[in-house]
Amino acid sequence: MEKRRFGNSDLHITPIGFGAWAIGGTGWNFAWGSQDDQQSIRAIQHALDRGINWIDTAAVYGLGHSEEVVARALEGRTNRPYVFTKCGLVWDDNRQERKDLHPDSIRRECEASLRRLKVDTIDLYQIHWPLAAGSLEGIEAGWKAMAELQRQGKVRWIGVSNFDAKQMELAQSIAPITSLQPPYSAIHRDIEKDILPFCERNDIGVIAYSPMASGLLTGAMTRERAAKLPKDDWRSRSPDFQEPRLSRNLALVERFKAIGAKHGRSAAEVAIAWTLRKPVVTAAIVGARSAEQVDGFIGAMEFRLSADEVRELEGVLP
Repeated sequence: MEKRRFGNSDLHITPIGFGAWAIGGTGWNFAWGSQDDQQSIRAIQHALDRGINWIDTAAVYGLGHSEEVVARALEGRTNRPYVFTKCGLVWDDNRQERKDLHPDSIRRECEASLRRLKVDTIDLYQIHWPLAAGSLEGIEAGWKAMAELQRQGKVRWIGVSNFDAKQMELAQSIAPITSLQPPYSAIHRDIEKDILPFCERNDIGVIAYSPMASGLLTGAMTRERAAKLPKDDWRSRSPDFQEPRLSRNLALVERFKAIGAKHGRSAAEVAIAWTLRKPVVTAAIVGARSAEQVDGFIGAMEFRLSADEVRELEGVLP
């Protein structure tokens, strides 16, 4: 199985990692609806059996529950994957989340994640969000705390998620950034202008999340299904799943299906391959809620679009 060197680290990761956002289950603001833990465990184990060698989760996913499910899925396995998680989002007794980059908070979060994941060291620890879009507030103190955790051996490598180029520049002046985790898909391309070039210049690995646009580009989403998303599924509030964007996005899926049909591939595999077409993108984070969903996208580990197919899609993308 192909593996790629991950930024400035000694890790070599597969082009796809298992995303554990949805398996956090319901009961928090950005849930994907209810989820059966046993089904989640089977999905994780199936993904690893198919060759994926890393999992990305976060403390806030299910307010700790996703990390606990990941630990249960890995219990007793000899071929353990790399485990990546995130900090900087905490919650109160009312299950309301808030951002916090204070060093004491980051240290507490790290200890809690180590306990939930049942590991001695986290392979990649990431700041989940800056305090505000474009803001440098809290980054210096928060990143110094991350670097200290690395020196202490509690985490092997440190990265950021959802940072812009200026925010990364500040962090990089304090301690090296191993990776950035940004949203990136055929319908969300904002990072191409400044953020990806910054990562390329500074040897920062990129693990893109939502390459299938949270399920929109899989070929399984329809207008009817989008209209019936439950209230505890955050996508029911997303403009991407509502008009006028929904029709545009579903039309794009038809183009993905047409290209995929030529190769015996799914629309989901085409969407992921599009995200991986740039060498600066080390890998893509792909979520799954069942073993069957894993089988629907796992072919993207090796499938690549031709230059002509990339140009064809570039002509129709928003």
